[in-house]
Amino acid sequence: MTTMLMEQLKTGDVIEIKTPDNDVITVLVLLATDDALVLDPCNDQTPFVVNTEELVEYRKFDAESMFADA
Repeated sequence: MTTMLMEQLKTGDVIEIKTPDNDVITVLVLLATDDALVLDPCNDQTPFVVNTEELVEYRKFDAESMFADA
């Protein structure tokens, strides 16, 4: 995983973000626009919306770099 700062996210990306309680959760990007993201925590909770300007730092799962040496 790589830590990203303001990289363009797209639908289908898997990222880790911090919650307001400073917990780290993994979420699936269900929909990405220039202004907002719809994120699914994949834990039977309702997906939620985050404004892109609120998402300052996250870690993005990159399968290509993870399996590049395999």
